[in-house]
Amino acid sequence: MSKSFTFLRPSFTSSASSGPIHVANMRGLLSCLPLRHTRHSSHFPLRSNRGNERKKITLDTLNKLYKRGEPILALTAHDFPSGHVADMAGMEIVLVGDSLAMVAMGLEDTSEVLIEEMLVHCRSVSRAVKTAFTVGDLPMGSYEISPNQALTSAIRFIKEGRVKAVKLEGGQEMAPSVNKISAAGIPVLGHIGLTPQRVNSLGGFRVQGKSSECALKILHDALALQKAGCFAIVIEAVPAQVATLITKELSVPTIGIGAGSGCSGQIVVQVDMTGNFPPGRYVPKFVKTYCNVWGESLRGIETYREEAKSRKYPALEHTYPISEEELAIFEREIAKKRQ
Repeated sequence: MSKSFTFLRPSFTSSASSGPIHVANMRGLLSCLPLRHTRHSSHFPLRSNRGNERKKITLDTLNKLYKRGEPILALTAHDFPSGHVADMAGMEIVLVGDSLAMVAMGLEDTSEVLIEEMLVHCRSVSRAVKTAFTVGDLPMGSYEISPNQALTSAIRFIKEGRVKAVKLEGGQEMAPSVNKISAAGIPVLGHIGLTPQRVNSLGGFRVQGKSSECALKILHDALALQKAGCFAIVIEAVPAQVATLITKELSVPTIGIGAGSGCSGQIVVQVDMTGNFPPGRYVPKFVKTYCNVWGESLRGIETYREEAKSRKYPALEHTYPISEEELAIFEREIAKKRQ
């Protein structure tokens, strides 16, 4: 969108010290300061969701969805554009997940991302999201030492990251930290089942809860997190039947990722579901790719390369005009300099 604003024409006076103001020079200066000016910068800052008329999503909104059995929709985002599109698409929760370590930073796994890096991404997403409930992922090393450390990190996410809640991984052992954070008035989203930050101790990205013993542990983890104050709990990579049974035992929503449709809601990584990755990249079994952002982007960039190389781009409609009179003056000035 173009933006118009008004310039006041400056007054030009002559003094003995400065010398006379030549009409030609004055005309040139005035031509650079039109009364009505349209912005012609190479990039216009994206704005918030002006066309989004939804009411802000709050914990009360999420609780109402849960009570009437309507699935809660969540999606990850890692920067302003991805947060903007997630919000405009009607997501109830936008998670700034530590999965951005891989999808946005090119790291090997989530354990490498730092809290300062997460805060930068949280601020970027939060500036874009005006309706959805934003959650920031506490990265590995920012909450495990003690409940006090967890609370300190959570406060930074709220104040510096501008999110509405935080997420942390772990079960019963994390209950004291959840209690500490929630008691301070900060909503906490739990995460059990496959916990990517602990992938090394789990022996890799493996499905959890496939034995009755493991399934029972996940249930106990969920109950402990619920009691500690989690407003909802993510269940990842767990057999659908197990996740459904756990969901029925809880009085807070479960958000499934690779845990079947019996959960109270669903979350996926945005770049996975939009196909914004190169061919051959590993995609988890539970991911459904709804479009091919990578392919469309690649085709567009390749077309740009071809048109720019052949000088088809930029065409006349992509350039800014200058009057013939001013162009003639400019050409004469160049000719004078050559003499």
